[in-house]
Amino acid sequence: MSTVFIPAVLRPSVGGVKSLDVEGDSIRSVVDGLVQRHPSLGGQLLTNEGDLNRFVNVYVNGQDVRYLSGLDTPVTPTDEVRLLPAMAGG
Repeated sequence: MSTVFIPAVLRPSVGGVKSLDVEGDSIRSVVDGLVQRHPSLGGQLLTNEGDLNRFVNVYVNGQDVRYLSGLDTPVTPTDEVRLLPAMAGG
């Protein structure tokens, strides 16, 4: 299972935990598993079409999946997945 690190802004949707172990062999399957366990994350992480929301950055072992294979980026049980919602401000 990959370890998914949850940022503070999303923790209320997952019971306040900082990380979760989620099974999957790709970012898509990990995100789907996370949303299946915590449905309120769905609208925050994914568009209606099932793509990553443009305001959410996902990293696997420090690499942005948008520069890899997006949701099809492979993961292994030892990988760290980090969710980082984009912040706006001035």
